[in-house]
Amino acid sequence: MSDDHVAIQNLIARYALLVDTGDFAGVGDLFADATFVGAAEFTGREAVTGMLERSVIRYADGTPGTQHATTNLIIEVDRDTATTQAYVTIFQALPDFPLQCVAAGRYRDRFARADGRWRFARREVSIHLRGDLSRHLQS
Repeated sequence: MSDDHVAIQNLIARYALLVDTGDFAGVGDLFADATFVGAAEFTGREAVTGMLERSVIRYADGTPGTQHATTNLIIEVDRDTATTQAYVTIFQALPDFPLQCVAAGRYRDRFARADGRWRFARREVSIHLRGDLSRHLQS
């Protein structure tokens, strides 16, 4: 596996870790010069951070009680740009909410290399399977 593939995989994994630890500002940093597309489109650090702050429920420990599993990753690199596709499965467990899959879907990402470092350029999230999201997302 090339260094490019590892760097891109690490960005995808870092996103999941930051969301699951409740570090929404850290997620915003990943999208400082990028666009996040879900139910709507958000571009830049402040917009992405604000979207997460408004939409994801965090609990007393500061986390959403989730674990994002990113699988079936396809990475295609073309010099200083790359595209990826992956599945995402979101699990959640809380003291009064047993472990379960609350959502599953796909990520379609674009990356750009600037100053020798890979960065998100765009993430499109499509959720195809929905479970009980009442404890994960604000209504």
